[in-house]
Amino acid sequence: MTSRSESRRHDYDTTRMYFQRRGETPLSVLGKRALVALGCLVFTTVVVYLDRAGYVDNTNNEPGSDMSWLDALYYTTVSLSTTGYGDIVPASDSARLINILIVTPMRLLFLVVLVGSTIEVLTTRTRQAIREQRWRKKVDNHTIVIGFGVKGRSAVNTLVDDGVNPHEIVVIGQTREEVADATDFGCVGVIGDARRDDVLARAAIERCSRIIIAADSDDTAVLITLNARRLAKPETHIAVAAREAQNVPVFRQSGANAVITTAEAAGRLLGISTVYPVAGAMMEDLLDPGRGLGVVERTVLPEEEGKTVGDLLNQGELVLATVQKGKVQRFDQGKDHILRQNETLVVIRHGKSEGIDYTNGVGAHPEFNKHNDYED
Repeated sequence: MTSRSESRRHDYDTTRMYFQRRGETPLSVLGKRALVALGCLVFTTVVVYLDRAGYVDNTNNEPGSDMSWLDALYYTTVSLSTTGYGDIVPASDSARLINILIVTPMRLLFLVVLVGSTIEVLTTRTRQAIREQRWRKKVDNHTIVIGFGVKGRSAVNTLVDDGVNPHEIVVIGQTREEVADATDFGCVGVIGDARRDDVLARAAIERCSRIIIAADSDDTAVLITLNARRLAKPETHIAVAAREAQNVPVFRQSGANAVITTAEAAGRLLGISTVYPVAGAMMEDLLDPGRGLGVVERTVLPEEEGKTVGDLLNQGELVLATVQKGKVQRFDQGKDHILRQNETLVVIRHGKSEGIDYTNGVGAHPEFNKHNDYED
């Protein structure tokens, strides 16, 4: 009996890069072509049988007398396949005219379908290789997501909601199912073990700008982080999901820029939601991409230069922090801070979602509607 780990190792041994499927799958295309070929065969058989009196079977020299459905099918098969044994031949003018106007075009169509199907099978990998080569020439500063479970999928959703093109996201998954889900989402997929150099190289890690590691276990994530930091550019930002807080220092030493303790973060959110329901609802709203409130990081616009952080409240944005030359200044450290060119802002602003009215400052969560303290 094959174990799960053995099955995964088999997937790793067949590491490939997958792209979003364009239109129909190869199997459906081949199925349609097979139906076309079968239609040609059936149609020509019927035409030949209706004019069976005009054909001669050289095995008994009696025109049309013994021409059966099997004889018609046999003649059609050897004719469309260009075999032509010559045992059954058209003898009358009508049969020969039918061969010119019907059988010959059907033969050409039949051959085109067969040859096209053969080329489709033979060139699938070639086209895959060409597509990968073109992708490698264009890709730069892309994002790599390792693991496409709940955490990895949520990370990709957040990136897309923030305007990242799915084609600029490479998902490395352990199974074909994971990668198939990622490519259906529009991402590029790679099947393999992200602890291996060749798998990371296939995802063009040397040119990526961001790496998100959402592995199933902390020990696997640490090894992936070490490899990723060694192969990626020094400025590449690596974010890792950790199960236990005690492993955070290990991840930091391995080269991670950000470490998120998923289990403890969820526990803290549960505690906040229990003791402070409205605060918990707001935190949940901030974490829900595309709905309610959202935390974003952006640069100062030209028309905002010279204004204070308080002036942005009139634009519907609450400044949490400003970043200038790598120095972070929180909202409580500079209420009258003057905005400068090329400065980065971390702000909270309203998201956009159908069916939710944000004009009065009411959030997406029902708890917001129970209290007026959060209305503008």
